[in-house]
Amino acid sequence: MTRTVYVNGSYLPETEATVSIFDRGFLMADGVYEVTSVLGGKLIDFAGHAKRLERSLNELDMAAPVTTDDLLAIHRELIARNDITDGLVYLQITRGSAGDRDFAFPDPATTPSTIVLFTQNKPGLAQSPQADKGLKVISIEDIRWGRRDIKTVQLLYPSMGKMMAKKAGADDAWMVEDGFVTEGTSNNAYIVKDGKIITRELSTDILHGITRAAVLRFAAEAQMEVVERNFTIDEAKDADEAFITSASSFVMPVVEIDGAAVGTGTPGSVARRLREIYLDESLKAAI
Repeated sequence: MTRTVYVNGSYLPETEATVSIFDRGFLMADGVYEVTSVLGGKLIDFAGHAKRLERSLNELDMAAPVTTDDLLAIHRELIARNDITDGLVYLQITRGSAGDRDFAFPDPATTPSTIVLFTQNKPGLAQSPQADKGLKVISIEDIRWGRRDIKTVQLLYPSMGKMMAKKAGADDAWMVEDGFVTEGTSNNAYIVKDGKIITRELSTDILHGITRAAVLRFAAEAQMEVVERNFTIDEAKDADEAFITSASSFVMPVVEIDGAAVGTGTPGSVARRLREIYLDESLKAAI
């Protein structure tokens, strides 16, 4: 089945969708993106993703091509046209194409932003077998640029990190800077010690995860103690349990770091409970 995608105001078969070779997203990675999960045909935390998108655009002085209401309508239309029950909606906005390559930003008054959306069908997204066995991660040096709080399409090093993990027989990589874990290649990182959930505080060093915000809110409501501070890989190895959060994996246990078992080497009770709470509460609020 050919997907219907959205490109600059038009719904098209994916085989007919095109973007200029001079688009700055292609030439300069000059763009931002969001990925919103779909469960039961409804969007999970759309408002959070839309708000972060607005922030990313503002930080890069990039024009928003559509309103938030229009964006919601496009998401829903793509879900309907592609018959998505469980899956993802990918959204990308770039600074557009001025018709040639130049380092200087084009004038937004004459060069409109490019907007592209497409769906990915993921049946049983919330019932991932990985949640029952947990992830194995390796640690790698974090050599990304300094504005990781902006969700840009500059994803080469995270992709390299995924491949490093795959080569090592692991599932993902946690990045380390100045001796401390920043985040995973496409997720926020957490450890649990003596009942305390520990995760790096928000700054320009990490992405301000939408799932992160929801999970920490639910944890507080469940009377779980949350501590926002840096932690090391050695501290993570010595933790009682560990986990990650992201829009597509929700809450996912981590059971091994650099070959060392975390806790019992099986998904911990805190991660399992947070995943259950997150999915229950998010489904109630889905739109």
